[in-house]
Amino acid sequence: MSELESHQAATLTEKGTPLTTTTRKTPTPGPTELLIEVHALALNPVDHHQRDTGFFIQEYPAIIGSDVAGVIISSGPSTRAALRPGTRVTALASSFFNGGADYGAFQRRVLVSEETVSVLPDGVSFVEGAVFPLAAFTSWNGWVWAGLLPTATAGLAGVGEGVFVWGASSSIGALAVQEAKVMGFVVYATASPQHHDYIRGLGADRVFDYKDTDVLDQIVRAAGADGVSIRIGYHATGNQQLAADVLDALRGEREGEKSKLAIAPILDLEWKVPDGVEAAFVYPPQDRAELKERNRAIFVDWLEGKLASKQVVASPHIKVIKGGLESVNGALDELKAGVSCLKIVVELTKAFVAELIS
Repeated sequence: MSELESHQAATLTEKGTPLTTTTRKTPTPGPTELLIEVHALALNPVDHHQRDTGFFIQEYPAIIGSDVAGVIISSGPSTRAALRPGTRVTALASSFFNGGADYGAFQRRVLVSEETVSVLPDGVSFVEGAVFPLAAFTSWNGWVWAGLLPTATAGLAGVGEGVFVWGASSSIGALAVQEAKVMGFVVYATASPQHHDYIRGLGADRVFDYKDTDVLDQIVRAAGADGVSIRIGYHATGNQQLAADVLDALRGEREGEKSKLAIAPILDLEWKVPDGVEAAFVYPPQDRAELKERNRAIFVDWLEGKLASKQVVASPHIKVIKGGLESVNGALDELKAGVSCLKIVVELTKAFVAELIS
């Protein structure tokens, strides 16, 4: 196959094995699909979990990953006019929902559905753009479950209404803080002390150390002093029981409607949900038409506009690995070993260099 007919991919040949670089046939986009030349891809914890356990993989060889930024090569006839060849974009490129290796992020050319694509403004780099897709998708599915909509305008919250984000230094948590601020909420968040200034810079009004033994009392006292009512929480990472207990304590003597806690990680089966709290694992719609509508609201109606207006920024800090697809496996190992307030992004270039973007 010629260079135009094929491309390289970081391929998972079987469960629990390292990714290997292979050559794949370049696909043709369907009526509402785009073919993207990937310039940068971001890593998420689910990626090394898939590699190591085979989670949600139906057949091998598989291409995993979800977050890409690059340039449109070709488009189907029914895609929106803004998505022309040559356009810089960020996209949710995941075989979770479309099925098949053509839709996984860890390759140089990938198929994506047009409703999961946001145009990148000139001031946003590919590296920065790559951090958004899965974080936006996951955070907004949690907010929607809790009753908030990405199509809502700023100022949705009433005076004194707040939300809290547990684990705000994660990529999902950091974007959830920004989303809540744009919606007009007073934002309470938790993170390690060394990240407090950074999280406040993203829009949090107060940040607490989740490791403090009296963190629950601290949050409740602060809400009372600030005159803030908090009925919605987003759990990005950390102790689910404590996050739920905090939200329950914030209810005070309020009767009737339960508080809501959206949870991004897999649910802890051993925890006890307080009577005053309704909690749910963040999950997208199962109906294909409803999923497309949700994705369009997130990526076209919300993220594209907020990037253009500079109301959201790439977060958390970014570590760039300029090692191409051959470096993805090692980057996944680094992510698995543990990072804090850091997003790892691989640039598809040849020479290996690492740098930090604040």
